[in-house]
Amino acid sequence: MPEHRRLVRRRVLPPAGLVAAIGATLPGASWQRCRTHYTVNLMSVCPKASWPWVRTLLHSVFDQADAESVAAQYDRTLDALSHKLPKVAEHLDAARADLLAFTAFPKQIWRQIWSNNPQEGLNKEIRRRTDVVGIFPDRQAIIRLVGAVLAEQHDEWIEGRRYLGLDVLTRCRTTTQPTNPEEDTTPAALTA
Repeated sequence: MPEHRRLVRRRVLPPAGLVAAIGATLPGASWQRCRTHYTVNLMSVCPKASWPWVRTLLHSVFDQADAESVAAQYDRTLDALSHKLPKVAEHLDAARADLLAFTAFPKQIWRQIWSNNPQEGLNKEIRRRTDVVGIFPDRQAIIRLVGAVLAEQHDEWIEGRRYLGLDVLTRCRTTTQPTNPEEDTTPAALTA
């Protein structure tokens, strides 16, 4: 594979090792792609003239009221794209499980699941703090700084308003439990 295609692939797809590690560490967890980042990735295989149409089709999937409607709209979107833009349809079809993972959870938390704003904010703060230092003397120095930022954020999350309330998380746990008591009762986890 040419180097530029390998770089594009690495940037577009989640790291295979990370997805595998999440699956091994958190059984039953699903991988939810960020809508915004996926839209940017999808536009890379779409002719620029078609961007508004494709973006509107994709956003119509997320505007549905329930999981069945989301799946049906996703299928209609694939059908509409398969005739005019087969590469875009193929790209979208390959991302189905990653984009629609949120539908396994209650509707009231869909917005929190499909967004990765908390992670983006944390990454921005880490970037801001590391930019101030510039060059680190050794690996341990950057680990200490980033560790301190993460510890601060952890403390804020413990004391502040929860991104997902405990009542909603409890409901998620009960709705994702298998009905057969002999089966594994590990709840599905939220991942980004």
